[in-house]
Amino acid sequence: MSDQLVDLSISGMTCASCSARVERTLNRLDGVEASVNLATERARVRYAEPVTVEDLLGAVQRTGYSATVVPDRSRPAHPGPGSAPGHDRLPEHSGHPGGGHPRPEDHLAHDVAPATALLRRAVLAAVLTAPVVLLSMVPALESPATRWAQLVLATPVVLWAAWPFHRAAARNARHGASTMDTLVSIGVLAAYGWSVVTLVAGGQGHLYFEVGAVVTTFLLTGRWLEARARTRSRGALLALMDLGAKDVAVQRIDAASRVTTEVRIPVDDLRVGDHFVVRPGEKVATDGVVLDGQSAVDASVVTGESVPVEVGPGDHVTGGTVNAQGRLVVEATAVGADTTLAAMTRLVEQAQLGKAPVQRLADRVSAVFVPVVLVLALLTFLGWWVGSGDPALALTHAVAVLVIACPCALGLATPTALLVGTGRAAQLGVLIKGPEILEDTRRVDTVVLDKTGTVTTGEPVLTGVTTTDRLSEDAALRAAAAVESGSEHPIARAVVAAAHARGLDLPPVTGFRAEAGAGAVASIRGTEVTVGKASLFPVVPDALRTGHTGSTVLVGWDGAARAALTVADTVRPTSAAAVRALADEGLTAYLLTGDNAATARAVAAQVGIDPAHVLADVAPSAKHA
Repeated sequence: MSDQLVDLSISGMTCASCSARVERTLNRLDGVEASVNLATERARVRYAEPVTVEDLLGAVQRTGYSATVVPDRSRPAHPGPGSAPGHDRLPEHSGHPGGGHPRPEDHLAHDVAPATALLRRAVLAAVLTAPVVLLSMVPALESPATRWAQLVLATPVVLWAAWPFHRAAARNARHGASTMDTLVSIGVLAAYGWSVVTLVAGGQGHLYFEVGAVVTTFLLTGRWLEARARTRSRGALLALMDLGAKDVAVQRIDAASRVTTEVRIPVDDLRVGDHFVVRPGEKVATDGVVLDGQSAVDASVVTGESVPVEVGPGDHVTGGTVNAQGRLVVEATAVGADTTLAAMTRLVEQAQLGKAPVQRLADRVSAVFVPVVLVLALLTFLGWWVGSGDPALALTHAVAVLVIACPCALGLATPTALLVGTGRAAQLGVLIKGPEILEDTRRVDTVVLDKTGTVTTGEPVLTGVTTTDRLSEDAALRAAAAVESGSEHPIARAVVAAAHARGLDLPPVTGFRAEAGAGAVASIRGTEVTVGKASLFPVVPDALRTGHTGSTVLVGWDGAARAALTVADTVRPTSAAAVRALADEGLTAYLLTGDNAATARAVAAQVGIDPAHVLADVAPSAKHA
């Protein structure tokens, strides 16, 4: 039986000691390999029979925490019986409201509520703590009344605001364990309890209400900042999923009349084999194969290539890309978890679920940290009591030991930094495959750069006009732009924009028609002008065929091409400086692109990349290799 993989959402963990204990408990089960991440509150567990998911959930619950199975977006969503095109089906049950495939919104809501609750407690604690500190630290305000006022103000902070710490400490104590919350709870309650006894007994010794209140306020603020950082980093997943379409027009065949109609359904209800329609400007709903229609598809979201790709029957299209021109009918070949966009999202999730070596070190330290601190605090109390004979002084030093140990910066900061780092990188377009990769970047000596949208701007612009027969550049551009003004193709828009930038007046055209996947034709003052690929022209002069670095369209009339217009990316103004900065750090830059070799070498020369380090004509599927 092959190993199974499951992600668990763990509730109740508050520190690295908690995550280390859950991880140890899971790993004690036969055939189980678990990694628990405090920052994401997730456990990634690999297990094999006879262990079941119920066994895993039970083990976590026996440890004192609660666990639920995270809906699996990585499981392939294959169609079941009766899923042939043209048959209406009910969406499969998926374990979350609405059916279909789970989205990051479901998990993001898990983070928002605790962050809001922590903020409420932290704000109340801060408002009440400020006067407590003032009354306890300013000698001029010392009086019997102010001592009782400190009790009134500190009590809600210690008992209500700090309740999450007390609750977690009690839960762990029931299971014979201790965590950072144990230190917080004991320290806060000891300072508060001693002060209450001193006050009620009529003693005049120093009160420690401000200690319990200040510690509670600071730690609640830290927990809230951590929860907020986790929520923001999960926003990277939302940003990725937002790239996909939300609904889709599916073709359905009526069983009786055999008439094909279009039904708009949520994209989650789409199934493999369904035929769906993509109109100009719409996003392709999922990965598929074009059955009918010709168009140009903007695939920059996946490949980074800014110039749209011409597609027709038999060509593959990727979910999340944008149809720039014609109407397409596509057969879905992958849905849900199997799509390219879902795979990108999983990379970010897996990066946030994993652990870097430094984080594993933090977990090992925290596992023994709390018991050691408790013993040290007890020894401190006994030592100072015996040495000084003053139990109040002894308590002060013991509480100081507990309080100083409370934040556990190593166990808290390490996973949070990795979480925020991978999340922020995803928002900037950098997918990090795992936290261990993030840590290993210190050993990087080579940087491989994609061209389009990275080294270049990703926006096609007119870069050159080549003419024949003494035809002026402006005349050629004016004719081409007049025809292209009727097209929505990005190259056409670049040509029109260049004509406007030169201040050229475009003549009116008549009889416009698009040549699917090849160009366009229209009449200007009675002359039929053609703009497009070389295949549209019986005669193409040699001077117009070569020497172009970019996408080239020809313009001509009377059966002959008269000019060549080259549209290409322009290099970002910061790219050359970035390549120099990499070199200064001892990093070697390579240029990897699906564009042609001439264009790639021209771009490399502009930014200072060695021509020997240029890899051109590389398909997207081969870039990883």
